[in-house]
Parts: sequence; structure tokens; C-alpha cells
Amino acid sequence: MSEHGGVPGAGLVKGLAVTLKTMTRRSTTQQYPDVAPELPPRSRGVIALLEENCTVCMLCARECPDWCIYIDSHKEEVAVPGAARPRQRNVLDKFDIDFSLCMYCGICIEVCPFDALYWSPEFEYAEYDIKDLLHDKDHLGEWMATVPPPPAHDPLGDPSKEETTAARKAAGPPARPAPTTVRPDAADSPGGGAAS
Repeated sequence: MSEHGGVPGAGLVKGLAVTLKTMTRRSTTQQYPDVAPELPPRSRGVIALLEENCTVCMLCARECPDWCIYIDSHKEEVAVPGAARPRQRNVLDKFDIDFSLCMYCGICIEVCPFDALYWSPEFEYAEYDIKDLLHDKDHLGEWMATVPPPPAHDPLGDPSKEETTAARKAAGPPARPAPTTVRPDAADSPGGGAAS
């Protein structure tokens, strides 16, 4: 008997039993280059850019903990008919993400107020040179074709803000409560308030 009160060598026998059980099972290895893996729906591959939605607010670059987003822009004047002076708008010149620094935290996608950044499930963008992992706005825009559509809304969940606002507008303005009147004799009473 061992000092712990069990049969000597019981642990070794249990370990060998697990090994033998595993050896007799069929292998479920996927042959990766030939068979594409089935990725989970929220997998994080590469970040895609929808350039027309970007307003150059710089939130993504400021919030990035790795400082791997580089943005450059210029201002253009836009003439608005009937306005006293022309307005200015930012035009995106450069939007680069250095994927050799990126840690795929997704903060840039979450903070973007105009839905210009998306997760793409594509993960096959390895390069022979680390300098080629710096993707410019054109390269990031090419990944938009691989972004899956958003999942359907859960019917048991809360409605979106847009649905709530649309329903409120369709219902019309809320009904106003009837005004309360104060009787003149109630104002002279010791309570000084409206009669019930």
C-alpha cells in the first residue's frame, strides 16, 4: 500500500488507460490548406475600413492602446446653397493600420461612432516581410467584401434605438394631461391648496 492509502501504480494505470482510449479514436484533424476551417461567427481576423463612413474624428487612433493606427487628412470647403459661408469637411488622405503591432483588442471598432471599421473573419494575410503588414486605406477597403452581414435581431431582446425612435414618431405627439383648475373658495381655505 502507498502512503496515501491507494494501490501502488494506480495513477500510472489510469494514465495509460487514457492514452489507449485516445489512440483507438479516429483523428479529427482538419487538413487546413485544403479544408477551410469553420470559424465562430464573432471571430477576429483583420480590420476592414469603409472609407466613405470615416469622418476623420481620430477616435480610433486616440483610443488604440498600441498606437498602430495612422491617420492623415486635409480640409476642403463645400459650398452650401443658401448658406452665408462655405462649410468645411475633413477628407481622408491616409488611414493605415500596422498589423505587426495590433493586438486585435477591437477598441477601434467599438469607439467608431460612424461604423467605418468592421471585423472581417479573414486571417490569411501573413507576409514574408514585416513591413508589408502595414495596410493602407485601399488594402483595408478590400477587406470590406469579406465582412459578414450583422446577425438578425433577437426578437426577445430590447428593440434598437432606431426602432424605438421610429415607433415613437409614428405614434405622434404624446397626449397632454388636462389642466387642473383651482376653485377660488379653495384658495381661501386654511390648507391653501386645491380641493380634492
